Amino acid sequence: MDLNLQITDMAGAAPGHSLVIVNFVAAIRNQLKNSTCFVYSDNVQYRFKTGCDENKIVIPDASINCRTKSKRGNFFIDAPRFVMEVLSPSTEAYDRGEKMELYCQQEIEEYWIADWRQKRVEIYELDYENGIPKYYLWKTIEEKNKEELKIIHFPNIKITFDELFEEIESM
Repeated sequence: MDLNLQITDMAGAAPGHSLVIVNFVAAIRNQLKNSTCFVYSDNVQYRFKTGCDENKIVIPDASINCRTKSKRGNFFIDAPRFVMEVLSPSTEAYDRGEKMELYCQQEIEEYWIADWRQKRVEIYELDYENGIPKYYLWKTIEEKNKEELKIIHFPNIKITFDELFEEIESM
């Protein structure tokens, strides 16, 4: 059983990075009460099969999972419907490259890349091209169009741009 584990010496996340995750989870949590979906922060592990039939373990910064019965030990084995990654200099290439491709292969419906330093959110939506899953940039949200921020696949759940980036100025 190849879990494709890598031991990496990672510096702790910047406070602004962590704050975006906390703000997201805090804004979404109560809105999902009494539903079959849950919001998780960056301590939840997902184990996915890759195209090479290997297991790959990822820990998204935030996820919304409606398939919580697919848990095996400390891992979810079924993909969440939504994932957000918050950029940091040490993980940006991975979040935009290999991790994004893996999420696409797992057919995660919506993928956000949040940049706390630039106060920007890229919202990617899953679609298919000739039957192959592919992410398309739906919209980039910044201060100038902040009222357009929304979770596409959860239209009844609300989070504002200001909530997501609350207290970042003080970092």
